[in-house]
Amino acid sequence: MEFRYLGNSGLKISEITYGNWLTHGSQVENDVATQCVRAALDEGISTFDTADVYANTAAETVLGEALKGERRESLEIFTKVYWPTGPGGKNDTGLSRKHIMESINGSLKRLQTDYVDLYQAHRYDVETPLEETMQAFADIVRQGKALYIGVSEWTADQIRAGVELSKELGFQLISSQPQYSMLWRVIEDEVVPTSRELGVSQIVWSPIAQGVLTGKYKPGQAPPEGSRATDTKGGADMISRFMRDDVLSAVQDLEPIAKDCDLTMAQLAIAWVLQNDNVAAALVGASRPEQVADNVKAAGVELDADVMKRIDDALGDVVVRDPAKTAEGMPKTRVA
Repeated sequence: MEFRYLGNSGLKISEITYGNWLTHGSQVENDVATQCVRAALDEGISTFDTADVYANTAAETVLGEALKGERRESLEIFTKVYWPTGPGGKNDTGLSRKHIMESINGSLKRLQTDYVDLYQAHRYDVETPLEETMQAFADIVRQGKALYIGVSEWTADQIRAGVELSKELGFQLISSQPQYSMLWRVIEDEVVPTSRELGVSQIVWSPIAQGVLTGKYKPGQAPPEGSRATDTKGGADMISRFMRDDVLSAVQDLEPIAKDCDLTMAQLAIAWVLQNDNVAAALVGASRPEQVADNVKAAGVELDADVMKRIDDALGDVVVRDPAKTAEGMPKTRVA
């Protein structure tokens, strides 16, 4: 396993980071989830990412159980706050001081730890003053409940404002967690340059584009039974943007490139995001332990300029690059 510094901090994380969105507490039985976590540890992964909203808090609980007994100092545990996790209350969402303070306590209890290494704002809250949000994060850091602060799916301007306030308040905002893959490159024009300037790293989710970049979805064919594209509770809506014949045909053209690199298509996709020097880690999940072993083979892989150009040529116009897409899925008001 290779390790990279997160932002301009001294924190090193595994460049393949284990994430449990859409798996633990929902699609994968708890014993299998534990086996996947054990496999990750065996492969040298030390960084684990979750969120309170995943499986409505169950994902945090499963991860906490799976990591119980491990030396805490050898792990980096990340979680997030924003979305509601209860039956619904007027303050049970967003980035108000009340919601942040209540949420961190719940997350620590479920994860069975005294602190998280990184606490992330899962979205930007357009209704809470940013000063209130950042002050709450500053207090959590001073209380020792989180060591560092990050954000997820914030625009370049929002990241800049957050970093400036964090400096004034005496703590570090060091990471951004956006969607990023060969097919979805909306962070490249604005978020990445701004983050690089400010000392913020990317921890990217969906580097395999919800499985599309494995090549298992074929143009003109129905998706395989039991795949994510057929699971209305497991991301079918999100994957639908890639389930067009022109996209799927272009993805098939990646197969010979992967073979020439002695990689699977999934490994090629993960290795590709790691070529970006602003990316500290690629988030990968697993529903089977063997998937973990397969994914980690992308660690340390270097793709030369010729391979990168072949990938760009193969995908052509199906790549999504518009920076405005970063804010497209952002809540305009709180979800009450």
